[in-house]
Amino acid sequence: MLTGWRYRVSSAVGTALLVAVAVFVANLPISQSVFTSVVPLFDRLEPTVLDGTSLGWALTLSVLGIAGAVWPLYKPRPRRILDTVFCAQKRVLVGGLALATLGYFQWSHRLPRATLVIIVVVLLVALPGWFLLIRARPNGSGGRTLIVGDDPAQIDDIAPAIDTPVIGYLCPTITAARDALRSTPETDTEAVTDGGIELRHNGAADLEGKTDSPRMIGSLSRLGGLSRLEDVLVEYDIDTVVLAFRQADRAEFFGALDACHEHGVDAKVHRKYADSVLVSEGDVGELVDVDLEPWDPLDHLFKRLFDVVFAGMGLLALAPLIFMIAIAIKLEDGGSILYRQERTAVFGESFPVYKFRSMIENAESETGVTISEEDAGGVDPRVTRVGRMLRKTHLDEIPQLWSILTGDMSVVGPRPERPELDSEIQSDGVDWEKRWFVKPGLTGLAQINDVTGHEPAKKLRYDLEYVRRQSFWFDVKIVIRQIWKVLSDLKEFASDE
Repeated sequence: MLTGWRYRVSSAVGTALLVAVAVFVANLPISQSVFTSVVPLFDRLEPTVLDGTSLGWALTLSVLGIAGAVWPLYKPRPRRILDTVFCAQKRVLVGGLALATLGYFQWSHRLPRATLVIIVVVLLVALPGWFLLIRARPNGSGGRTLIVGDDPAQIDDIAPAIDTPVIGYLCPTITAARDALRSTPETDTEAVTDGGIELRHNGAADLEGKTDSPRMIGSLSRLGGLSRLEDVLVEYDIDTVVLAFRQADRAEFFGALDACHEHGVDAKVHRKYADSVLVSEGDVGELVDVDLEPWDPLDHLFKRLFDVVFAGMGLLALAPLIFMIAIAIKLEDGGSILYRQERTAVFGESFPVYKFRSMIENAESETGVTISEEDAGGVDPRVTRVGRMLRKTHLDEIPQLWSILTGDMSVVGPRPERPELDSEIQSDGVDWEKRWFVKPGLTGLAQINDVTGHEPAKKLRYDLEYVRRQSFWFDVKIVIRQIWKVLSDLKEFASDE
């Protein structure tokens, strides 16, 4: 893996060479003839092979246009695989559009249309591959490593298990640790910005009263508090983050995992915290890899495309029904049409979920009841007449198609819970946090098996089974079963009426 100036030079030079190769490939008679005969849009064009002077201009313009367009990728920074691919392809299209614009004005050195399209097509495949190649980690090496934790002593305990170069650590202010260190004359401390303390080791006792002094942390650079995590990941081009939290269920822990996921950085935890995260199969070391992206990249792409198509077509097809439901809710009691509620998303973040209001106005705040009796098969008196019909037919969930379209939710995944219920269930159920490693869904394995939040342990088993088995085709099966279930409920409701 390349870093720093080596990455900048290699990425720029490699891009220029690939553009040059693409130009020569596009100028071959066989490439021209195959392209103009296969692509219907260009079937009337005669193959245009450039002479020496024109080829030189084509090469110069292409390198300036396309290699210049991808300049943001020359800066070394962590990115997820799909982000790298999409960014490179988008920049190639921008460069190709710039070259096409020159041709539109009948400039004397414009590229023939077939030549330009062949160049762009070749680079749409070659350039993303090049940037992924130079960012690949050789022999599974962790590259540049950062330690992130909430306690200097915990960082010191875990640091010896790291076998890759450690750039430094992030740690917030620890009042008890600061007081303990200041009471020990052999250790100097210095207050630093953004929380935390800088340790300058002189043979002091460690933070837990051991006779041994800190073995590692005194030799590491403190790079700030937890709030600087994203800045440090980019500034130092970090490849791996080792989490050294004493409490692996705290918000900062999952916030750090979220930052690693967004920036394409690997994350590791100590084996004793493996129950709180998804870990890679077969990992047997003292530090285990967190499976931040359990989806296969291709499945992930298909899943997102499916989500967008499903939600978009659903909102368009159901538009008349949405209008009628809104009128019915308004006519019944004159209250609000939509009900808004915060739910837990990936890595413990929260997002707003909207439903058609099926209860009396402010039902939960007025009664203090958060779980409906309907979940246990009973009758909830707070549910309105229109709301009972919406719940029975699942039509109250329609507004969540918008959340799917915007990317907050997926069509299939563990149903999102309210943050307060998440906290309660998390304290009672082992592995509950593992649900946070996949995007919440409109439906899921628990829903098609009629398991609700009234049975959290059973629901958790179904959710974790989905996390383990997830794939695009598994999603399709769940959606088909859910559609069949909705149609059956609609038929049952119509017969009852």
